[in-house]
Amino acid sequence: MSLLRSVATVGGLTLLSRITGLMREMMIAHFLGAGAVADAFFVAFRFPNLFRSLFAEGAFNAAFVPLFASKLSKEGHAEARLFAERAFAVLALALTLFVVAMELAMPWAMRGLAPGFDATPEKMEMAVAFSRICFPYLLFISLVSLQAGVLNALGRFAAAAGTPVLLNLTSMVGLWALVPYTPTAGHAMAWGTFAAGIVQFLWLVVSLKRIGMILRPAWPRMTAEVRLLFRRIVPGAVGAGVYQINLVINTMIASTVADGAVSYLNYADRINQLPLGVVGIAIGTALLPLLSRQLRDGDIAQAQDSQNRAMELGLLLTLPAAAALMVIAQPVVQVLFERGSFGPAETAATAAALVAFALGLPAYVLVKVLAPGFFAREDTATPVKIAGLCMALNIVLNLSLVGTLAHVGMALATALAAWANVVLLGWVLWRRGFLMLDARLKRRAPRILAAVLAMAATLWGMRTVLAPLSEGGPLAALGALATTIAAGGLVYAIAVLLFGGANRSDIKGMIRRQRS
Repeated sequence: MSLLRSVATVGGLTLLSRITGLMREMMIAHFLGAGAVADAFFVAFRFPNLFRSLFAEGAFNAAFVPLFASKLSKEGHAEARLFAERAFAVLALALTLFVVAMELAMPWAMRGLAPGFDATPEKMEMAVAFSRICFPYLLFISLVSLQAGVLNALGRFAAAAGTPVLLNLTSMVGLWALVPYTPTAGHAMAWGTFAAGIVQFLWLVVSLKRIGMILRPAWPRMTAEVRLLFRRIVPGAVGAGVYQINLVINTMIASTVADGAVSYLNYADRINQLPLGVVGIAIGTALLPLLSRQLRDGDIAQAQDSQNRAMELGLLLTLPAAAALMVIAQPVVQVLFERGSFGPAETAATAAALVAFALGLPAYVLVKVLAPGFFAREDTATPVKIAGLCMALNIVLNLSLVGTLAHVGMALATALAAWANVVLLGWVLWRRGFLMLDARLKRRAPRILAAVLAMAATLWGMRTVLAPLSEGGPLAALGALATTIAAGGLVYAIAVLLFGGANRSDIKGMIRRQRS
């Protein structure tokens, strides 16, 4: 499979996973709303996701894939499969023991994750019950990560990239099918999540069998290679841990705010993650190997140009997205979520959080642009240290703002901490002589901003004019929102070309460069 085809496959399935994830949140909003049940489920689901993010995603793949690929090229198919089987056995045993321990300790663990729920015993009981149902998902999704590593190393990307789509679809089916038979919709969602872990696991078992790489049961043994694998996981887990600890602390603080705070933040973040996931991940993923190759070849000037063009592309795509989400947050949330148990009050609270999150959207993407400047030079420590400082800042800002702004203060704290991350990463790169803003970026950035302001004014005007139409029911609201977005997008496209923020040949060139 060619590089371009691989990128297109993964990128397309990533976009599909984001869309189905948004659909999943729409169903949750319909059945669970944004009250105590929704808060309890989101906290329960965050527990296995916390440990999955620490060990079973980037950190595991970054450690496993090079070792497996090395085995494959040097010792052949059989030895590579034996290594994967041994790693699978040790991982399965360790995770099974961990899951059993957490199931037994869940009432005490939940008090640590969501101490504010203690004030409402029923809410705490639901969170514990949902967590016990959801937590085995960690076992299956971690084994899925190992299977995905095998497939990726063999150049088979589609099956692994499609697993998040299966999570979303299975959990949606589970919610719809089980809600009449469970005490609350939260129980149905928890069982749907549990089922999704099994479905994802079996999907990759079948995918491996199709290519003759089925992983057979093996006795768990800590061989030298397996020990090396787990040693290599640790640095990545530490890096991921900074962000995950941040999320845990945010959850702890949100649990002390009024009912719905956890849910409002979750729904708003899901919308914010759509442009972030597509743009930020695409740019960061393409930039790292490009910078690494240019630096290895000693082409410093070209590396500087690549980083500047990546920043330019990031601003070109994320500044309008951020402005749009801030100006039309309320109609976006209304169209996506306002139905069933999710009413106008929940829409207003979620939209306020979305405005605050969107303020940091360009910063989240710029972090993805600047961090490869360190990684390409084999410096993984500095970004982690800076992330740690920003985590501390986020905690201070959370505690300072939550009293007056409630959940909106927490979203604002996250955005401000993201901008601090950008400033510190950029400053360190500049001090080391690795980042110089070129004349083109300095000239075009304000012109992009001017085009964004023209777009924002258009969106505001269209929203005002079409406000009566948006009150005419779901279809009318959808039509008004689509018209508003289309008008804003057209104005931005024209304005950015007229103002000189970009031209068509530059955009095509930047896209080709990111793919090359």
